[in-house]
Amino acid sequence: MATTNDLKNGLVLNLDGELWTVVEFQHVKPGKGGAFVRTTLKNVLSGKVVDKTFNAGTKVDTATVDKRSMQFLYADGDDFIFMDLESYDQIPVSGATVGDLANYLLPEAEVTVATHEGVPLYIELPTSVVMEVTYTEPGLQGDRSTGGTKPATVQTGATVQVPLFVTTGEKIKVDTRDGRYLGRA
Repeated sequence: MATTNDLKNGLVLNLDGELWTVVEFQHVKPGKGGAFVRTTLKNVLSGKVVDKTFNAGTKVDTATVDKRSMQFLYADGDDFIFMDLESYDQIPVSGATVGDLANYLLPEAEVTVATHEGVPLYIELPTSVVMEVTYTEPGLQGDRSTGGTKPATVQTGATVQVPLFVTTGEKIKVDTRDGRYLGRA
């Protein structure tokens, strides 16, 4: 248990049986009335964002989220198997938990897996990964000055919009947050 005075960004709260991460908080002391804390909370599982106000000094239930560095080993059906780099324990994480990040998950990649009471909540990838282009249409001579883009398929099967000069077999850097092309690697 903690009070609203202990809130900080990234803290995970257990409200009504659901886990919420504090995205933003602000202590407000109006001229008239009691002080309160205005927060922006993000649901850990669904990603839903809500604004919630607490009276100052209110007790809130905190949840322990264990973040560990793990290595992605392989996909097994709908599950993704990760290995703890310290204990070498292997844990399965469901495809629903991994979500769209599977498009940027390379074998042997190091990721952060967040768990609560042994249940994987979400994974965090590095902000950018280097991937190989497995297929893209060839760019035409003279197209390079237009600044246009074309779709390219990378080694995980994901499609990334790349500049016209990128060719099949090249390694490119991709932003894992929004799938943007960042440059050649």
